[in-house]
Amino acid sequence: MANELNVKGNAIIYGDNVDTDVIIPARYLNTTDKKELASHCMEDIDKTFVTRVKTGDIMVAGNNFGCGSSREHAPIAIKESGVSLIIAKSFARIFYRNAINIGLPIIECPEAVSRISEGDVIGINFDTGVIVNFTAGEEYKTAAFPAFIQSIINAGGLVNAVKANMFGGNTDEV
Repeated sequence: MANELNVKGNAIIYGDNVDTDVIIPARYLNTTDKKELASHCMEDIDKTFVTRVKTGDIMVAGNNFGCGSSREHAPIAIKESGVSLIIAKSFARIFYRNAINIGLPIIECPEAVSRISEGDVIGINFDTGVIVNFTAGEEYKTAAFPAFIQSIINAGGLVNAVKANMFGGNTDEV
């Protein structure tokens, strides 16, 4: 199963109602620099996040993740910090759309969230919707990404997907 996974990483756990103001505090919204945003990601809820997150890590959260304002800065900061996937019990709808738009995979799977612990090594196959918890030796099933969402994520976001579609994969023309 491991060679079929789209992403694999260590779990970083958060609770319910993590809002966009703690994902990226408003005092940093005057920048569009992705690295700068990432350097302040989660700092109002978890001062250690930026020093312990590693490329490929998977964020796991409770209900209503990404509630609050509609700022696109929040999923950008998470993605740029190295997080490869967010699994939550549920997402605020605007956060869900913003995450897909920038190419950050997010999935809802309450069973996985209730069973995954901090630091567990987990992975997912987007085609099958199977989440593997290597640490616990468990698998959880969620809905597979529809093909159109996979194409947006694979392109690195909606803008890149549209460019690739318009120009047959050659985005240099834009």
